[in-house]
Amino acid sequence: MIDWNPLWLTFKLAFIVTVVLLIVSVPLAYWMNASKSRIKPIIETFVSMPLVLPPTVLGFYLLVAFSPSNFFGHWLEQWFNIRLVFSFAGLVIASVFYSLPFMVHPIQSGFAKLPSSLTDASYVLGKSKTTTLFKVLLPNIRPSLLTGIVLAFAHTVGEFGVVLMIGGNIPDKTRVASIAIFDEVEAMHYSVANAYSMVLFAITFLILLTVYLINGGYLKKLWK
Repeated sequence: MIDWNPLWLTFKLAFIVTVVLLIVSVPLAYWMNASKSRIKPIIETFVSMPLVLPPTVLGFYLLVAFSPSNFFGHWLEQWFNIRLVFSFAGLVIASVFYSLPFMVHPIQSGFAKLPSSLTDASYVLGKSKTTTLFKVLLPNIRPSLLTGIVLAFAHTVGEFGVVLMIGGNIPDKTRVASIAIFDEVEAMHYSVANAYSMVLFAITFLILLTVYLINGGYLKKLWK
């Protein structure tokens, strides 16, 4: 019989990570698009590394950093009573790092496609950089924002290596759906693994289909 807790935990994790990534990625993508700083290539490299880096490598180094036996993990536990290893909070932070490029790159691409005259006109009218970003630029890259949100959400749902390294396999705490599927396959409970997989497959398919329909203007054509 299927246990719904891993699915609930998975979508809870994906939702929180997506919200955090949206808050972080908008100013970061804006800076990466507009900046001419010498450190820009370094920042872009770090942002893009999760695309090519094995998730276990990232998971290992985060596990080392979060461990109470090391400086950062010990500092968090001593001063804030926070332990990130084998915790839901640790999953959130690890997933933010791992899914960062899936949010940043579409938004950065959206900013890059906007004509510079749009920003110049806003400045001429006396608008600040913050007002220009939120009132002028972001409304004009809604498809890119939607793409970033969906890709980050879907990628977090499908994570395995990073969440396993950081969170382990603790029921009702860190046992997300991808780990539950692995467990059921190892136990040769293929029907349960299939049930988990079908739920994830159906939801991610519908989410991605909706994005393509919206960005392609198909829904507007149907409504007409």
